[in-house]
Amino acid sequence: MLSGVGSVKQETAKRVLEAAERLNYVPSALAQRFALRKSGNLGVILPMLAKVNLFSTYYFSEVLSGIGIAAKRRGYDLLLLFREPEEPRDYANLFRTQKIDACILIGAQDVPSEREALAELKEGNHPFCLVNQRFGGEAYNSVDADQGAGLREAVRHLLARGRRQIGFLNGPAVYSNSRDRLDAYREALAEAGAAYEPERVLLGNYSRKTGYLQAKAVADLVRAGRLDAVIAANDRMAIGLLQGLKELGIRVGDELALIGCDDSDVVRMTDPPLSSIRVPFFDIGREAAERLLDAVANPADAAPFDVKLPVELIERASSMPDGTT
Repeated sequence: MLSGVGSVKQETAKRVLEAAERLNYVPSALAQRFALRKSGNLGVILPMLAKVNLFSTYYFSEVLSGIGIAAKRRGYDLLLLFREPEEPRDYANLFRTQKIDACILIGAQDVPSEREALAELKEGNHPFCLVNQRFGGEAYNSVDADQGAGLREAVRHLLARGRRQIGFLNGPAVYSNSRDRLDAYREALAEAGAAYEPERVLLGNYSRKTGYLQAKAVADLVRAGRLDAVIAANDRMAIGLLQGLKELGIRVGDELALIGCDDSDVVRMTDPPLSSIRVPFFDIGREAAERLLDAVANPADAAPFDVKLPVELIERASSMPDGTT
């Protein structure tokens, strides 16, 4: 009754409230949530990645910080849920068992099992939001950065500095960001009349190791006169590539211009300092949580949202012809 749930006579309710006031009784938050069939938890579904400490990576730590601050301000706790790569994606069960009131998915992949799980969430009218991922043909809530705009700005920056043979180190196509960046890369080259060459498009998995492993292919193209710049789809791959190129004797900032993506803290300390596309991951996390929890609080007024936050190219010595910052 103290939760405002259930049918109680007015006289009885008055006596109970007066007694509660005399005893300085404070209703249990847990009991109130149970009565209202609410958990008070905002779920965050994360991928379990082999040999990766998610909380030490710039991307995950920034997004989670933004989510956490927004959730705290609205009286929600975070429930972090780690998903193994081959684990069934039964997200709807988290709602059926009342573990969460809403969920944010980070690292979702465009694969059949993910699409099926998201379709089940939508059919069940369960509130959820995707971060840095979209699914073609589906109007799911999502918050992302304008990755295409960032790639176009990076290509134009390189072209303006005399680079014409621009390569791209991309991530897996199961992520919409990878597809968006590749499309923007090709469009920017076409707009400038610069050649698109498939040999200049390399594939990694967003890890430093895959950037490092692509250094030999990049160095060979540089020495053959077929490559003078590379844009990497994240800073981790760019830093791995930078390390590998140094070992192979390629001078980044001179023989080869290099741009990363994220503008993580470490890029200011590389040699040379790394140009990078600044992505507002903290703001992305906060925006996702705020919009989603607003929808939970006011379901009658909730409308699907698809937000893209602006990005900015931060120029440093790795892409400047004279090595200046």
